[in-house]
Amino acid sequence: MSELLMDKYPETCKNLIAILEKHHVKYSFIKGTKDIWCRDYMPVQTESGKFIQFRYEPSYLKGKKEWEDSRSDVKEICQLNNINATFSYINLDGGNVLICDGRAILSDRIFSENPNYEKDSLINELSKLLECEIIIIPAQNGDYTGHADGMVRFVDRNTILGNKLADEYKYWQKNKLADEYKYWQKGMQKVIDTYNLTYIDVPFITDIKDPKHPGSAIGIYVNYLEVNNLIVMPIFNRDEDRQVLEILQRRFPNKIIETIDYNDVAKEGGLLNCTTWVVNNK
Repeated sequence: MSELLMDKYPETCKNLIAILEKHHVKYSFIKGTKDIWCRDYMPVQTESGKFIQFRYEPSYLKGKKEWEDSRSDVKEICQLNNINATFSYINLDGGNVLICDGRAILSDRIFSENPNYEKDSLINELSKLLECEIIIIPAQNGDYTGHADGMVRFVDRNTILGNKLADEYKYWQKNKLADEYKYWQKGMQKVIDTYNLTYIDVPFITDIKDPKHPGSAIGIYVNYLEVNNLIVMPIFNRDEDRQVLEILQRRFPNKIIETIDYNDVAKEGGLLNCTTWVVNNK
């Protein structure tokens, strides 16, 4: 976790640490960061154990000095934290990379973030770097980051958990984006059919309004932390909490599922996967 997580959200960070310690999960704090969303600017680890450090210049951090000043220097972070990574010129956030058993899911935001690449060339290079098959899903126009980890998660290489399609429709309809939802739904169905994936609906809360936090991530259950045999799931004091817990328990029968109130962090636009960087010791 970024050192800033403890500085900015000490109680929430301590609660997360208590869960990690309870289940003997080692943790540490990353030096030299400029925001708490360490998943995005830290290297992506392949299944063979290699670290790939992508260029971190997301479009959503451009346009305002305060946003640009919050962008962490990835090379400096690797040096400060003694991380040996292979650097790539591809512009890619770690939150837009989900890897499982020889497959990686990324949203098509990768194309607009790398206009100097032809699509096929970009996918081929990513496949070589990440050492797996690349699956591209449509990004949602209502999500300013376009990250895959706010939409879906792997259960195994052929099964994904995803925001409930009916709930997504309500969200997009409420925001007068029903036509764009149909485009997203059609694109997701094409991916499901092409790769023979099983898609499991997970509730997605759409009726929470917070004018002070328009980019809030409250309601996105799929952005949980998964490390070793532990899943830490966000809860939002809603009936859906129990529904999602039962889904995770059913789909991950050999994992321990813990819950945490992460709302103070979520209001700022991210949840557990966003604020953690998981390293597998190979």
